[in-house]
Amino acid sequence: MSTHVEPQGDEAARRKAANLKTALILLTIAVVFFVGIIASKLTGDPTTSLGVLGAAVLLYLVVAIGRNLRK
Repeated sequence: MSTHVEPQGDEAARRKAANLKTALILLTIAVVFFVGIIASKLTGDPTTSLGVLGAAVLLYLVVAIGRNLRK
């Protein structure tokens, strides 16, 4: 017999939104990583991938801090 209780109503919607946000962040990280690698191969400069990843991390931090400041 299971004691697991499914979330109801608003809690389920909040959890679904949080899971979706987490999935999108992970997808974005993977895409940026591969874009950086492809850009470094196309330009022939190995530092390009680090530049792309660094810019993505900086952008993510600016967005995350900005969202917390609005709240």
